[in-house]
Amino acid sequence: MAGNTPATERVKGDRIIEFKGVTKVYGMGYATVEALRGIDLRIDEGEFVAIMGPSGSGKSTCMNILGCLDMPTAGTYMFRDVDVGALTRNQRALLRRHYQGFIFQGYNLLNRTSALENVELPLLYRGASAHERRMRAMEALETVGLTGWESHTPGELSGGQQQRVAIARAIVTGPAVLLADEPTGNLDSARSREIMDVLTALNREKGITIVMITHEPDMAVYAERQVHFRDGLVVIDEQNGRCA
Repeated sequence: MAGNTPATERVKGDRIIEFKGVTKVYGMGYATVEALRGIDLRIDEGEFVAIMGPSGSGKSTCMNILGCLDMPTAGTYMFRDVDVGALTRNQRALLRRHYQGFIFQGYNLLNRTSALENVELPLLYRGASAHERRMRAMEALETVGLTGWESHTPGELSGGQQQRVAIARAIVTGPAVLLADEPTGNLDSARSREIMDVLTALNREKGITIVMITHEPDMAVYAERQVHFRDGLVVIDEQNGRCA
């Protein structure tokens, strides 16, 4: 991506994401819906940000734009000083592939494929060799505490373990940003805390920037900052005392 500075030269506090006056409008005439109504939002390298708000508040639209799955109607989205709106569709796909990792509520694993093979998949799309794929996937699974589970399929894993595989898949490419959409939404309280401990460790120990949508206040406290959306606007943006 043009204008990018290598991750090793980035330091906490540098801007990685910025919205300037971002709006998103769906439909026309009487069917017009303003999902975002002029959002200003800055996220720095190494931050862990929880995005919250009721259904229809605009938080999912915000996440889709962050992940280059949708584009603003107006305003500017900057990613590491690059205007994402000026990129072609292929360039945006490369941005997703090389700089972003995605974690979903529903895990999105291939059911008949081993944990190791699920984690290797993004590297396969990159054209990495079989040896590199295996080594990096093994390392990612070790990072999330799943050493010894590499050959198990999703059906042989608990929900918490499946989400750990999904996190390993998201980090295997070494992304700058993890975008997590309700990552604990399908888990009980104990498994949810385990997943949040994994995400917190990735943020603190590896410096990965994390942006997480959640409806759960007890999960949001793991982040160092909370941004609350309502009616397409940011209504609260505050620092947060993290759980130990």
